[in-house]
Amino acid sequence: MMAKQSEGGIKIIATNRKAYHDYHVEDTIEAGIVLTGSEVKSIAAGKVSLTDAYCRVDDGEMWVQNMHIAPYENAGYAQHEPRRKRKLLLHKREIERLRGKAEQKGYTLIPLKLYFRNGKAKLEIGLVKGKRQYDKREAIKRKDIEREMQRELGRG
Repeated sequence: MMAKQSEGGIKIIATNRKAYHDYHVEDTIEAGIVLTGSEVKSIAAGKVSLTDAYCRVDDGEMWVQNMHIAPYENAGYAQHEPRRKRKLLLHKREIERLRGKAEQKGYTLIPLKLYFRNGKAKLEIGLVKGKRQYDKREAIKRKDIEREMQRELGRG
């Protein structure tokens, strides 16, 4: 997916569409992310995947794990590990609030969007709860009905 410019100096690089299908998003928060130079270049080129990524709190710090940032071809010897865990920049009280909510049964922290805001890489994290199979089917059915209605209105 290529980056697109939107409102307020935000350039969206990647969205986790699978997360919106598999989970109910209860809460979102924006976090900065600690990156190396080659990772920033690779993200700017759109070579990033949020699928299967998740966030975890370790020793009072928030980390994103399993987020794939492809190696940057022109990095030379300063290459990065594609799936290394990356530190997220949040205030202590935000981390504690999210950790408390995520420890409840059925909740987890998932990255939803990766974007640049005023030249800085930001990650939108969602506090999510898993959907049941029938919820997923219901959502698909609802989208199909809306698509049919739009199609009919377009013809009329």
